[in-house]
Amino acid sequence: MPGLETTAVGSAPVDVDSAAIVPSAVGVDPSTNLVAAIGIGTLLVLLVLSAFFSSAEIAMFSLAHHRIEVLVEDGRPGAETVQALKSDPHRLLVTILVGNNLVNIAMSSIATGLFAMYVGQGQAMAAATFGVTAVVLLFGESAPKSHAIENTESWALSVARPLQVSKYVLYPLVVTFDTLTRLVNNLSGGGTAVESSYVSREEIRELIRTGESEGIIEADEREMLQRVFRFNDTIAKEVMTPRLDVTAVPRTATVDDAVAKCVESRHTRLPVYERDLDAIVGVVALGDLVRDSQYGESVEDSSLEAHIEETLHVPESKHVDELFHEMRHERVEQVVVIDEFGTTEGIITTEDIVEAVVGEILDTQEDEPIESVSERTVRVDGEVNIEAVNDVIGVEFPEGEEFETIAGFVFNRAGRLVEPGETFAYDGVELTVERVDDTRIKRVRIDEPDPSIADDSGVATLS
Repeated sequence: MPGLETTAVGSAPVDVDSAAIVPSAVGVDPSTNLVAAIGIGTLLVLLVLSAFFSSAEIAMFSLAHHRIEVLVEDGRPGAETVQALKSDPHRLLVTILVGNNLVNIAMSSIATGLFAMYVGQGQAMAAATFGVTAVVLLFGESAPKSHAIENTESWALSVARPLQVSKYVLYPLVVTFDTLTRLVNNLSGGGTAVESSYVSREEIRELIRTGESEGIIEADEREMLQRVFRFNDTIAKEVMTPRLDVTAVPRTATVDDAVAKCVESRHTRLPVYERDLDAIVGVVALGDLVRDSQYGESVEDSSLEAHIEETLHVPESKHVDELFHEMRHERVEQVVVIDEFGTTEGIITTEDIVEAVVGEILDTQEDEPIESVSERTVRVDGEVNIEAVNDVIGVEFPEGEEFETIAGFVFNRAGRLVEPGETFAYDGVELTVERVDDTRIKRVRIDEPDPSIADDSGVATLS
């Protein structure tokens, strides 16, 4: 028959063509299977490296600097390595990105070659692209990063030394891309944001508000934290006791007169003036006066001169954080606030500065400066700062150079003297002046009306 050859050995004919195709019918070439096995093993190793670099990025850049310092002080293994790597965050980020991209590109290339041994080139590219992408996203990105977020400190300590080794192994590439990255940033006008803080003050404020809404922190804790953030921006004028509320004694007063004035006003220190409050020469302390009057030499009409302590005169625009350091350095507890013309605007004590952070420290007979009447109503002292009011209501009253207090806001917007009982509206909120002493607004009620209730046509508008 055509295509068949016979041999004289034995009587049975042998089909040579059938014998020649037996190996291909049995299976794939064993060498191909070996290459595939090696390729799959390599892919698994690269996948582990991809997970390593991805999780290392999250762990290293989520770890705050202050926590690194604590870990170093505690002597935790790997802490010093973490600190060394974070000392140059730009180089660290480039190292991680170079390593991660090399690994992922290698995975895609090897997977394409493996698929090409069994299917067509186009099919191999499609399978490698979608297959490797899915595997990397799940096992090389999502899962490792989730683990790193949940175990930031421990994982950062664990990956620190391998990262340092990677930094040396990839050194030529890291240096090259680090230089190119900085060059591109300079040409494009961009900065090296990685070297700045990952958390801004505004983000921390948002975290504080979120913490309160989630029940993690209490309302009073939130208010204190907000005051801490405002502390650096607070100026002397905002926390001072205004001139009209200052109790002082003349330089010609006697010790007994000064003691009586302290007892009457319930103050432990009083300013001493020469002619009027624009010429304050110092401060006297009640403790020194009592000690002199009770245990000192008996002298009729004893003078205050021996008890007057020098004080500081500071501008009303001075930041209270700087003022606090200055008061501690000079060991004074009461300073005089003056305006640009040298006129006394008020006084500040250490208690005033402390209250800027912790809130009002009230005497037994003092009322709360902000009294919550109901969910929609609060009563506020006229001298309460606008920022403090904004912290407790749902409307942001504007802050300006013309005023710092809620009384200043009402007076500034009204443009005239107001009478008790007058009501004004601003951005859906009603402000009712409850008490006025002479020309000073002493108490204001703030109402957030029910949206279902129509606006009263007799209410003036502050715009």
